[in-house]
Amino acid sequence: MRHESSAWQQPETQTADTATRPTTTVDLVVPVYNEEASLTASIETLLSAGPAHGTEVTIIIADNASTDATPDIAAALAATHPQVEYVRLEQKGRGRALSQVWRASSADVVAYTDVDLATDIRVLEPMVEVIRSGLADVAIASRLQPGLAVERGIRREIISRCYNRLLKVSLGVGFSDAQCGFKALSAQAAKELLPQVEDSEWFFDTELLARAEWAGYRIHEFGTDWTDDPESSVDVISTAWKDLRGIVRLRTGARSWLGRDVPAPNTGAQILHFIDVGIISTVLYAVLFLLGLQFVSDTAANIIALLLSTIANTALNRSHTFGVRSPHRRLTAQVKGLAAFGLCLAFTSAGLAIADGFTGPWATAGTLAVLTVANLAATVVRFVLMRTWVFARGTQNAADRATHRAAHRGTHSISTTAVESAHIDEKGIDHV
Repeated sequence: MRHESSAWQQPETQTADTATRPTTTVDLVVPVYNEEASLTASIETLLSAGPAHGTEVTIIIADNASTDATPDIAAALAATHPQVEYVRLEQKGRGRALSQVWRASSADVVAYTDVDLATDIRVLEPMVEVIRSGLADVAIASRLQPGLAVERGIRREIISRCYNRLLKVSLGVGFSDAQCGFKALSAQAAKELLPQVEDSEWFFDTELLARAEWAGYRIHEFGTDWTDDPESSVDVISTAWKDLRGIVRLRTGARSWLGRDVPAPNTGAQILHFIDVGIISTVLYAVLFLLGLQFVSDTAANIIALLLSTIANTALNRSHTFGVRSPHRRLTAQVKGLAAFGLCLAFTSAGLAIADGFTGPWATAGTLAVLTVANLAATVVRFVLMRTWVFARGTQNAADRATHRAAHRGTHSISTTAVESAHIDEKGIDHV
């Protein structure tokens, strides 16, 4: 994809820091479909922006089977500007275009912007920098952070906010704006994530980000001003419906997330988070136990309080301590977590037996103290079980399965594309 002569070169003036820093190559893709009216102006605007020091940017126009004069205009721009390349795809689909061009790229960072340039192009520089520095693997622009100058109709505003709220609830993700048309990924993240993304249209962005977060990639958001394109051809209702179907597919695809080798977890941080959760669940247990004493026996109150606090403990440790964001296998984790219920019950039952002989006005307080100590003792064992069993990573097997699926899917897509069009090369794209 990248040619040395086609790089969008940085200016000659450099600071001492950037002069010694290796140049970062960036492939900035502009997916288009029938954009003859705006394409030239958009590309000229991108060219005039210029790259940051230490960065070489190639603008790649990815044509999604346009039927107007877009191919001729794009080819002319590529012929005129060495910083511009043109790629023709014979099938529609923004996600398809991004996936195929990014997978063919040899750049350090791959990115894209919508052709309407609704997002401030200046956000590209900090995006590349945060990836280059290793602080993030994925960088995205967000229109939904407070204090931004965002101009769009009330209908699209409501739909966007409801959609992203739905993503948080249904997929357990933390990013705020899945569909803003400006994103960047490290080459390594793109290599590992793209074979897993099935959608080839507008849901591509959401699926890519969800899989990135589930796989443990660091996503950094940049709040940006944004101006709606009143002539946008996007059918908001139809796109929203397809997105809902995509959410259901991701939500029910229990075996579909990416497994990858990730750095060993920080045990110290996990212990501190586990302590946080332990304090919360212990307090919850105590409150529930005291309430239960008003209605049931000591034994029944202990079982009820322990059961409810264990469920809460497992849920909090899943997200807070072990960083599991995927909505999959929540029930499995709870079942495994409840397997520790028997152990904790044994500890606390022993505590009750000890406290059975307590009498006098301090009997309740003494009983509660003994049970609290028993709970804390069980906490150590529970942490070991959660780390090694309940939330064990098992990354190698998952990675092997992911590689096998990716190889199978890649072979199928290449052979299918070759049959459909003689103009498509082994990457599924035409270079101009």
